[in-house]
Amino acid sequence: MTTEERKAEDARFRQEYPLFAQYPELIYLDNAATTQKPSCVIQAESAFYEKYNANPFRGVYELAEFATEHYEEARAEVAKLLHANADEIVFTRNASESLNLIAYSLGNLVLRPGDEVLVSIMEHHSNLLVWQQAAKRTGATLRYLDCTQDGKITAEMVEAAITDKTKIFAVTQISNVLGWKNDIKSFAEICHRKGCLIVADGAQSVPHIEVDVKALDVDFLAFSGHKMMGPMGIGALYGKKELLESMPPFLFGGEMIDTVTREGAVYAPVPHKFEAGTVNAAGAVGLMAAIRYLKEIGFDTIERREAELTQYAVKRLLAIPGVHILGSQDPSEHHSIVTFLVDNVHPHDVASILDMDHIAVRAGHHCAQPLLQHLNTSATTRASFAFYNTMEEVDALAESLAQVRRRMGYVD
Repeated sequence: MTTEERKAEDARFRQEYPLFAQYPELIYLDNAATTQKPSCVIQAESAFYEKYNANPFRGVYELAEFATEHYEEARAEVAKLLHANADEIVFTRNASESLNLIAYSLGNLVLRPGDEVLVSIMEHHSNLLVWQQAAKRTGATLRYLDCTQDGKITAEMVEAAITDKTKIFAVTQISNVLGWKNDIKSFAEICHRKGCLIVADGAQSVPHIEVDVKALDVDFLAFSGHKMMGPMGIGALYGKKELLESMPPFLFGGEMIDTVTREGAVYAPVPHKFEAGTVNAAGAVGLMAAIRYLKEIGFDTIERREAELTQYAVKRLLAIPGVHILGSQDPSEHHSIVTFLVDNVHPHDVASILDMDHIAVRAGHHCAQPLLQHLNTSATTRASFAFYNTMEEVDALAESLAQVRRRMGYVD
């Protein structure tokens, strides 16, 4: 692709995002925290309230049926995205709620004293705290699988770590700190051969790469809508149907039952038994619009653009004196995420200086404190990319970073 073609592609994508028109100087590089929303998503969520607003599943009148149809259409769209069946998709608020659901419901079902839960050290707190609590609740033992100092977990490491006591292995598909992509398919094969279930956090993978849960053979996978151009407050959980059917409900209330008596209840079939109360139908419709938008662009285009951006950023940052990238030094091993340290400058100060140049990045522990402790640091700065970012924005990041130490009073 020529420079002119690239710039034309940049312009086509940028014009679809109202926030960039509102803040034309903004360089938004915090996409791992949340992405910006294209007009089609904003309009889809608004249109639900304007045209179809009724409580799904509650009424037999036409408007309620329209609301139900749109909600279930959104579920089918998520299923197609993941190459799953619609009755294997549970709507939640976000990946965190999905992982809480699994850890509580599945944990109570399968974990006993003496059992083990294996969690990779690179997990976001959402896929770590829930297993800490599950282990405390059930008497199981929580074990950690450490990554290498350059931020990798290999199939050989998983093979060695899983024992006959391991019942669940929780692991991210793409690290939100290191950008490392785990070989989930190989991990799943090892787990199932050894009688262990695998729970994958797809929050940083589903927005960026094509994810086929059947080909990966994961037992569960969670993701959030807001990290993939969708609304906040909507997420989804994929689970193999036979496992979802065996699990008790996580929340109780309206619409997750078939019948209720004074003595008990018969629960609705999956996935509805996990969706208590009034659902976020407008959010689901917004997520459906986001998925269709990403599919229209094509994951081949998304992966190409984000790989070019990320690899260019790694190369630019590695050339700056005093800047150190966490994880692999190979640009191809970072997927949309570059996390770094600047000598003698606190990450919060780095982010504040970049903000003066209208560059938005994340500073802190990135909800992954055990990982940073393992890597002998407590906080870092992170730049994370989406396909709507540009090479010129990477250049601006590098140029601003190159001045950080001088602006803090250091002389190289």
